[in-house]
Amino acid sequence: MGNFFTDNEDIQFLFEHLDMPRAAAIMEEDFRFAGEFEQAPKNAQEAVENYRRILTNLGRIAADEIAPTANETDEVGNILNDDNTVTYTPGIRKALDLLGEAGLMGLTLPHRFGGLNCPNLMLTITNDIISRADASLMNLYGLQGIGETINSYAVEEIRKDYLPDLAAGKTTAAMVLTEPESGSDLQSVQAKAWQDDKGNWFVTGHKRFITNGCGDVLLVMVRSEPEITDGRGLSLFLVEKGPRVQIRRLENKLGIHGSPTCELYFDDAPGKLIGERQQGLIKYVMALMYGARLGIAAQACGIGEAAYRVARDYAHTRKQFGAAIEVFPAVRELLVESHVDLQAARALTYFASHCVDIQVGAERKLEADSFASDEEKKQVKAEARAYKRFGGMLTPMAKYYASEMCMRVAMNGISVMGGNGYMHDYPLERHLRDSRITTIYEGTTQMQIVAGVGGVTSGIAENLLNDVLDRHWPADISEQIETIRGAMNDLAEVVTFVKDEPDANYRRLYARKLVDMALVLIIGALFCDQATADENKKTVARYWLATRMPEFRRNREMICSGERSILTDFEVLAPEPEREPALV
Repeated sequence: MGNFFTDNEDIQFLFEHLDMPRAAAIMEEDFRFAGEFEQAPKNAQEAVENYRRILTNLGRIAADEIAPTANETDEVGNILNDDNTVTYTPGIRKALDLLGEAGLMGLTLPHRFGGLNCPNLMLTITNDIISRADASLMNLYGLQGIGETINSYAVEEIRKDYLPDLAAGKTTAAMVLTEPESGSDLQSVQAKAWQDDKGNWFVTGHKRFITNGCGDVLLVMVRSEPEITDGRGLSLFLVEKGPRVQIRRLENKLGIHGSPTCELYFDDAPGKLIGERQQGLIKYVMALMYGARLGIAAQACGIGEAAYRVARDYAHTRKQFGAAIEVFPAVRELLVESHVDLQAARALTYFASHCVDIQVGAERKLEADSFASDEEKKQVKAEARAYKRFGGMLTPMAKYYASEMCMRVAMNGISVMGGNGYMHDYPLERHLRDSRITTIYEGTTQMQIVAGVGGVTSGIAENLLNDVLDRHWPADISEQIETIRGAMNDLAEVVTFVKDEPDANYRRLYARKLVDMALVLIIGALFCDQATADENKKTVARYWLATRMPEFRRNREMICSGERSILTDFEVLAPEPEREPALV
């Protein structure tokens, strides 16, 4: 029997190292539910023990039940039936049933709806574990954020009608946003909602690239105010699957074949307004997408873990020239880079999730408004504001870094394995195919950079670094800390240079390099923090800064160089190919 939690030292370390008792106290509201719900923990120790049991149980299911079906799921895929239903591939159907029976489909939903009331960090860990077993399954399991959106914004009647079945795994859901002409540009959504003379809402329009669009509960963003053409005219509606929701086709995709991606048409389908009109994109979908982006970052960590393990095992057992290939420096470099890259992405993703949990805790305290003094309230306000900014910056950064990481790790793994890695006989080619979508859905890499760079130029990254570094450091990692502190001055100079640049396109051109510079320091600081609790992390922190600081300096030089040929000489550097003249 295997276990994808207990065999992963990095996940177990982070589970212990990050302040899980604090996150538990936040979710359990200082454990006030213990007398009301049998499953609610009485204290932080009991909560953390429950979390460990959940992860251990999930780790076993992932290793013994889900992972063995992943190749078959990839080959078979899902089936669109003549009656407008979708049949999941057998491995996905079995996995969803097992996860539902284990009570894991309502991980973050409140106790009163049958959920486990776990913190966001726990959802991130479970997404990581499941994605290692089968990345496509995570796309269905990870849609739990839809239940959170209903819980946060819907009226109580809707909550009671839908959340218990979602938590029990009896129903599944989908987030229905994109359209054929509205992918990243969600403000241009054209599908609409209209009311009859009795006040009933109906949804009409075309949607595409909808993960699990065959789900029972669909959260659909449409235009409820036809006279308003931008994002202010959009609202969010709950639509149940039925005869008025047509699945026109399942997309034929490069990877994640177990995840049904649907093209839908809503033919005056009855809808229920979620929250307030005109808040669909501005408030509800943006909150939902931030959670989804952390989910994709965790999915990328799981894919990276799976890919690394295949390559590492192969390098240890494959003999060439009379020795295992792991002894060759070129192979060692690929494996070391892959594992450090993976640890960096996981450190960033888990820390971002933890920041979100702290923000949620502070905001809940402000809502309760039961402070002993004005000073205490002021401190909690400051904490809520700071961690909202940290989470707002780290979430797109984590999605960007982790998704690009899993592609690099899969590519490195194929390089380690050579021709065998390219063959369908090994799972690495599947991991590479699955990895590619993580850089696209829930916002492309380029969009994540746009979302994250503001945190660098506005000083949020500097504040975060100061927050992490503001402590007494052991002497054996003081050199790394001084390197980071010195580089913070360089980053500040580059930020000033960019902000003083009058050409906005120049700033956009170098946004990625600026984010990369900040990430070198943020991840370096997180590794140093981890190094205070684990000897091996000291080696990781030293290696990270030794290999990434040259990149940091190169990016600094490029940003400040004034080089703008991409902007001024685009047609020369990337000419449009000549075409044969059209026949008259």
